[in-house]
Amino acid sequence: MTPALHWQKSTFSDGGDGNTCVELAATGPQIHIRESDIPTEELHTTPKALSHLLRTLKANQRRA
Repeated sequence: MTPALHWQKSTFSDGGDGNTCVELAATGPQIHIRESDIPTEELHTTPKALSHLLRTLKANQRRA
């Protein structure tokens, strides 16, 4: 049986009904990512890959 995940909402959530943000949950070596409005669909990644993605997005945002 898979243990229940502890989902954390983005601090950038709009504070409305709670269905407009990204949520993350960690289980050992994996990070689970989902959108609040589609909680049954998840992406899985590693902390290293997620960190690389976020650094790249931030760097590209500064250039725009």
